[in-house]
Parts: sequence; structure tokens; C-alpha cells
Amino acid sequence: MNEQIPVKRRRFSPEKRKSLILDHTAEMVARDGVAVLSMERIAKTAGISKSLVYTYYDNLTELLQELLQRELKRLRRLQAQEAEAAETFEALVRGVTHQYLKYIEDRGLLIERLQAEPSVSDGHDPTDYSRSDAVEYVGKVVAKNFDLPLDFAYAVSDIAFGLPANAGAYFLHGNMSRQEIENITVTMILGSMDALKREYGMQNK
Repeated sequence: MNEQIPVKRRRFSPEKRKSLILDHTAEMVARDGVAVLSMERIAKTAGISKSLVYTYYDNLTELLQELLQRELKRLRRLQAQEAEAAETFEALVRGVTHQYLKYIEDRGLLIERLQAEPSVSDGHDPTDYSRSDAVEYVGKVVAKNFDLPLDFAYAVSDIAFGLPANAGAYFLHGNMSRQEIENITVTMILGSMDALKREYGMQNK
């Protein structure tokens, strides 16, 4: 008679369990949208009890809000790494734009569907997340590279942050390659900086 060896159940930390719940939810949203979601369906897909999902999240809205925050944090972290590694302003713009569009290519549908839910998102574009810190960092770089007053450089950087979001939306629903859209976006940002330097300099001579 063969003895059955008991299967050990894997024990995960609370952080790991939450991450797994979010991972499964992300797959479901990207595949099927938000409308079909329920705590019960998420639990079933993740292979856990519904009560365990409720241990970490009071309701579906709270779960989806944390999922969106996680996605935007990851995107901003990747962009920050590119910005810090760049040795020139052009490399900074290229790196940050590349990471944004690449992330949108991989995760854009998920982010778009989450942000379409009023209860989950405030309706702002993905570049709004942690925007003030990023604008301050880029603004200092712009001021240094284009000899612009710091307050003016902050305004320019803040306005320019809208370009990647528009580029990402066009990429998701247009028929142009990511590389082409990246090139257009980088050219527009660099060109506008040069034009602003000339125009601002002429007005203040």
C-alpha cells in the first residue's frame, strides 16, 4: 500500500499575498475589463478564499485603486532611473519618453481601463502621478541646459509633461509604431525647448 505524501501548502507573507491578488486582478482587467470583476471572481482566479481577499481589501474599489497606484509607481520609478542615468538633456528626454511608451505598450490597456473608472481614478493621465517631484527635477535640468529662470523652467517642464500622455494614447489607438511616436515626441520636446530659449531670450534682452 502506497502512502500518500502530504502536500505542503505554501505560506506567503501578507505583502506577497497582496501582490499575487493584484497580479491576478491586473490580468483580468487587461483581458476582460473592469465590469466583469468581483471579489469572488478574483479569489477564484487567484486560488484563494474570498474571505482572504477581504482580509486585505475592504471592497473592490479599494483593490483597484491600489492596483492603479502600483502601476503608476512602477512607471514613475522606471522613468526616474532613466532621468538619473542620462548624461545629456536629449538623453533624458529620450530615455524618459522611451520608458513611458514601452510601459504603455505593455500595460497601457490595463492603466486605461482602470483610469476610466471614476471610483478608481481621478481622471488624470498617468504622467500626473508624483508629478510635482518630477517637474522639480526636470525643471532644474531645463533651467541649467537652456539658461532659463527656474520658475519659468518649472512651468515649461510641467506643460511638457502632457506630451508623453498624448503620445501614449495615440500609440494605444493609432497605427504608428512605438519608435515613430517616440521620435516625434522627443523632437517636439527638444524643438520646443530651443524655441522657448530663443523667444524668451529675445523678449528679455
